[in-house]
Amino acid sequence: MKKLFSLREYVREAPFFVMAGPCVLEEKWEALDIARNVKDICAKLGLPAIFKASFDKANRTSAKGGRGPGLKEGLNVLASVGREVGLPVMTDIHHPEQAVPAAEVCAILQVPAFLCRQTDIVQAAACAASVVAIKKGQFLSPWDTKHIVDKIRNVSPSAEVILTERGASFGYGNLVVDMRSFPVMKEWADHVVFDATHSLQLPGGGGTGRTTGQREFIPYLARAAMATGCVGGIFLEVHPEPARSPSDADNILPLHQLESLLSELIAIRQAITTKPRT
Repeated sequence: MKKLFSLREYVREAPFFVMAGPCVLEEKWEALDIARNVKDICAKLGLPAIFKASFDKANRTSAKGGRGPGLKEGLNVLASVGREVGLPVMTDIHHPEQAVPAAEVCAILQVPAFLCRQTDIVQAAACAASVVAIKKGQFLSPWDTKHIVDKIRNVSPSAEVILTERGASFGYGNLVVDMRSFPVMKEWADHVVFDATHSLQLPGGGGTGRTTGQREFIPYLARAAMATGCVGGIFLEVHPEPARSPSDADNILPLHQLESLLSELIAIRQAITTKPRT
């Protein structure tokens, strides 16, 4: 049975919502600690929060890269976060058959960027969950995302669809964010999200066998995306010690910087939605 969760109802009149968590699940205690911090910070600022982490990083640059705890153990950790912290949780799936067990635990299922055009996995997620997040592939134009949304609507007309911008390939090993993508995708998505951390990956790290990144630019891109007025949510990988993360260590936002960044984004949202005096 499809897990019922309404993102529209959850976010209500908030300025925007926050999807945050470590790139990949590690120890259960750490996931709980990060989730509690995210919840407390967002509650203080009046922002709805969703905990996101992967049980498997199936698209690592090298076979030597750690992939995570796997489906069974990972879902157990995510279930603990939902139960003990009280946040809705989200995770990626990499095969259609993972959709049903993941949806039993997660409020939102996410289809990774490299898989966003795979019809079977997109539709499996839509049949299993009431909210589906699609990462726009680095190789895809914002206009092409309409076809992905149509695939979802064909099998689950009532599903809420999130489209997430995470940058487009610009030559080898670099990504750029086209700000035009936000108003374009807003035309057919229920929610548009900006992934401020994956957008700053340097895929492949210039032949080093690992993806590197530029976390120092996270605030700049996040502020610019929010200023478009089309972003309903912000996605941030966060970790208390990014250097310890087995994945995306170079583009994760340090957890202690989360509150100040979100406060800046709230101020931007308020500035662009406040009507000038006449």
